[in-house]
Amino acid sequence: MNSEPLVSIITPSYNQARFLEQTIRSVLDQDYPKLEYIIVDGGSTDGSVDLIQRHADRLAYWVSEKDKGQADAINKGFRHARGEIVAWLNSDDLYLAGTCSLAVQEFIKDAEAALIYGDVLAIDEYGRTINRIKYGDWGLEGLLTFRIIGQPAVFMRRSVLDKVGHLDDSFHFLMDHQLWLRMARVSKIKHVPDTWSAARFHPRSKNIAGGAEMSQEAYRIIKWMQEQPQFADLMAGRERKIMAGAHRLHAYYLLEGGQAAKALSYYGRSLLQHPQPALRDWHRIMYAKLSLFGLSGLRSFYMRWRQRTSSRETK
Repeated sequence: MNSEPLVSIITPSYNQARFLEQTIRSVLDQDYPKLEYIIVDGGSTDGSVDLIQRHADRLAYWVSEKDKGQADAINKGFRHARGEIVAWLNSDDLYLAGTCSLAVQEFIKDAEAALIYGDVLAIDEYGRTINRIKYGDWGLEGLLTFRIIGQPAVFMRRSVLDKVGHLDDSFHFLMDHQLWLRMARVSKIKHVPDTWSAARFHPRSKNIAGGAEMSQEAYRIIKWMQEQPQFADLMAGRERKIMAGAHRLHAYYLLEGGQAAKALSYYGRSLLQHPQPALRDWHRIMYAKLSLFGLSGLRSFYMRWRQRTSSRETK
């Protein structure tokens, strides 16, 4: 790898004018000198195109046209990208200052790493910090059991991405996790305990509006792995842990969506398969149980408690 490899950042966007300018600025204001920025808009009608055009002279490529969804837009960006290191940043998320330089340094230090990820701030629609999400160096074992890593803080080595193929656009929510699995199967992934990005949680974000549907895709990923000989072998002996992780993920998003009873049901399934994943969410299980009694103000108390917590293991 060159001492200053080209970094390609792709932003897929559709009708996110409210947040898009902040996202663009967070990329263009990076201090890394060799960076190309690509924006793939899905034919927005909310003024997003005007925002993109203001920065067109600093973009390597941009387009606004109908596509088949987020994964299709990102793949389109991959095909235009020339960088040795690639990443995508959704149109409501942000990079923190210096993120791209730090990511490059890590790739230079570790020639074996194909994917490197940092930690993430969770912010609300006004940019206020809700939570600081710290991950672990989980590797393939963690991904198999649905330890989710924060996509906005992920950077990839282009050569390995091309080797395993781009995003599977039949997935609409967990297409990133499925890609990480394919990359981790053939090469090393690495966690860096620094906060690199901010993920925005707001009513229209996919992790809020479609959380339960998103986590349902975990079961599709299990079916996909069972049909792939290289993953079927990896799953052998881990089936209960993998299913427990999928149930826990589904319970997490059911609870986020206010479906406490269903969440408890899936936490129970997780506990029966393999207790450890669900036990990491003991505080959420307690909250779900108490909320069934309709305790007034419990959810607002829980959200305030989350905001005061500076470090939390992610979902």
